[in-house]
Amino acid sequence: MVRRAEATLGVRLPRAYVELMYQQNGGVLRDGCFPTSFRTSWTADHFQVDVIMGVGFPEGVDALSAYLIAEWGYPEVGVVLGVTPLAGPDTVMLDYSTSGPDGEPAVAYVGEDRVPRRVANSFEAFMNGLVSCQAYADDDQDQ
Repeated sequence: MVRRAEATLGVRLPRAYVELMYQQNGGVLRDGCFPTSFRTSWTADHFQVDVIMGVGFPEGVDALSAYLIAEWGYPEVGVVLGVTPLAGPDTVMLDYSTSGPDGEPAVAYVGEDRVPRRVANSFEAFMNGLVSCQAYADDDQDQ
């Protein structure tokens, strides 16, 4: 399933992502907020990811990434990885623009301005950087 997804996407998926897909093939995150040093479409200092998309089914990265990039005008830097609460105006992507299709992609947040902003150097670092959204409960939609 992973090899088919990689062939469809034209990239090598990060090892940490593949390992996670073997444990749970996509799903809702318990800790879904990622702190930032920049304003996002969501708020002043973080963004939220509700779901990390899996592989090999109609809602997987291999089935939806190219469609979402075309539909929402996201930059063509890689693979749409997650679904945010706004579900369209912003997203999280595996960014292969520096690593190339066979390298280790960074993770980028893409806001309404469609500029990819690197938030982690790897998928593993991204997952390790997620925190509970309760810390931001009073800040949501603080624009």
